[in-house]
Formats: sequence, structure tokens, C-alpha cells
Amino acid sequence: MNSQRDPDLRVKIGRLTLKNPVVVASGTFGFAQEFEDFFDLNVLGAIIPKGISLKPMMGNPPPRVFETEGGILNSIGLQNPGFQGFVQDRLPYFKNLKTHLIINIFGNSPTEYIELARRFDEVPGISGLEMNVSCPNVEKGGMVFGCDPLLAHTLVRKVRKSTKLTLLVKLSPNVTDIASIAKKVEDAGADAVSLVNTFRAMGVNIYSRKPELGNVIGGLSGPAIKPIALRMVWETYQRVKIPIIGMGGIMKAEDAIEFMLVGASAVQIGTANLINPQTGKEVVDGIKRYLLSNKIDRVRKLTGLFQSPPPA
Repeated sequence: MNSQRDPDLRVKIGRLTLKNPVVVASGTFGFAQEFEDFFDLNVLGAIIPKGISLKPMMGNPPPRVFETEGGILNSIGLQNPGFQGFVQDRLPYFKNLKTHLIINIFGNSPTEYIELARRFDEVPGISGLEMNVSCPNVEKGGMVFGCDPLLAHTLVRKVRKSTKLTLLVKLSPNVTDIASIAKKVEDAGADAVSLVNTFRAMGVNIYSRKPELGNVIGGLSGPAIKPIALRMVWETYQRVKIPIIGMGGIMKAEDAIEFMLVGASAVQIGTANLINPQTGKEVVDGIKRYLLSNKIDRVRKLTGLFQSPPPA
């Protein structure tokens, strides 16, 4: 008989205590109901459904997704039913789940972000907000804020005043120094940062001599970006004290553990959901096995455990 106790998988993100560090990323998990036949969604630490804007959005022209080596390009264009449509048609489903619901929000102006934060603050059943200031495949919107440290600071400070909910900020990797932007949003009152979003990229069809995506430019995600995302999480961990939620090519538990070792308190599963819908549960189980086999009693002890070699 195994007398070893199960490890404590709980992690703190702002005001929230997640039952485990595994979160499903916005834009890759639909509105959750699409995945209910694959596993018990309550095993997840939190769910972040598709991003929500103030008004409905139709998204970009097709084709919107293109598979590439080691990942996918997407140019969905943030299609969503808008605040009212989400609250009326999608939110009721989440009331039956026993895990945290974090809403990813975005806008074309500070006013839209502030109004969304204010509205969601008054909606029961929501645990937190994730500000998307990093989408690379829409012509206007949050990415301009996410690439400028001062704009990011100003926007987050204004949104922080509009909500009491735990506030995450999803950062763009399409910058020179992501850690400096993370520090600015920390100073503005963010409870945590999510990094990284997708990389600006494109594909070309040599036969039609046309782009593979209808929007030409899309976002690259999947295993191809993991080494870069790891580096960005590690650099950011040196600069901020708030929790980091790491993402970028996490396909299995070992990937998630790498992110935690370099500084992430939690992780988000993205592209893997589209390949293996049970990835979220498998990563939770795999982290637990790793902790047991290494006799680590709390998952939060993994954060920052990575030891870099001393400088030459």
C-alpha cells in the first residue's frame, strides 16, 4: 500500500486559489461545453473561454487556420458574441462547473476595456479577468497597448480601478523586452501576467502564390515557440514579484513542469487542446506523478527551482 500523501496542487493567483496550476487558454477551448464529453472539466484549475469584446465581432476572413511545422498559424480575428451575448447564452453553462472562470477581455480603446471590466465586475460567478493586450492578427485593438510599456501601464492602471476581480494581463512576445512590460503592468496593479501569446507569422502557398491565411498575418503557436516562451518566462521571473502564468507549446506535463521550473506559478494549455482534447487532464495527472516520484509535497515549490549556471 502506498502511504505517501498526495501532493498539494493548489496555487495562488491574486485573490484566487486554484485547485491546481493547469488552466486552459482563451481561444483554444471554445466556451468549454465543446469539451465536456472528453473529460470532467472540474479537474482544471481554471477555464478561460474565448475572448470577449464589448460588442459582437465576426472575425477575419477564411482561411483562418494553417498547420505548419511544429505548430499552427491562426487568424481567427477574435470572433465572439460580445458581452451581452456571452452573459445571456454562454455564462449559464459555467454555473454548473466547480472550477474558476476567468474572462479574457479586449477592446479597441481604453474606454472599451474599462467598460468591460466594470460590467463583468457586476456579474456573479466570475473569478477573474485576463486583459488581452497582445493579439497579433487584428488590425486594431490591444496589441498596440501590449507593445508599449507606458501605454500598457496606463491602461492596466485604469482597468484596475474599474474592477475588484483578480486581474491578469496577457502579454505579447512581439517585443524587444517583455520583462520590462511585465514590470510596468505589475506596477499598475496587475495581479499576474500571462505569457506568451502567439508570434506574428505567415505562410505562403507556392502554387497559388497567395497567403495561407485570409488575413495574411496570423499568430504562430505550438511546440515551435516553446523554447522562446520559456526564455521569456525566465527573464520575466527575474523582474516581477507577481505570479506568472506560462504558456507556449505546452503539449504534455513535462512541458508544463519546465515552465514552472523557470518561474511560472501556473500554466495555460492552448494549441494542444486542438490536437488532444484531454491534454488538460493529462497535464494535471502528469504533474501529480512528477511530484510524487520526486517526493515534492507542494506544487508551488517547483516555481523558480531552475538553477542556471553561474556566469563565466
